[in-house]
Amino acid sequence: MNFERITVDPAQMGGAPCIRGLRIPVATVVAMIADGMSADEIVSDLPDLTVEDVWEALRFAAEAVRERELPLHHAA
Repeated sequence: MNFERITVDPAQMGGAPCIRGLRIPVATVVAMIADGMSADEIVSDLPDLTVEDVWEALRFAAEAVRERELPLHHAA
């Protein structure tokens, strides 16, 4: 999968995936969604972002999890 809005620069933010070379990590955007914020609210809080940036961050995170194929452990 190709991600045009996600950049990784070892010299920026410790090499964490960021949005369009900005100092806004994908993980920050995903955490904001997880906290219940809408894409519009995120763009309002982080005006350098667009709604499309938010959706691409989510797609990137989903792909990263899918690639790891993390096993789910259920408590007995």
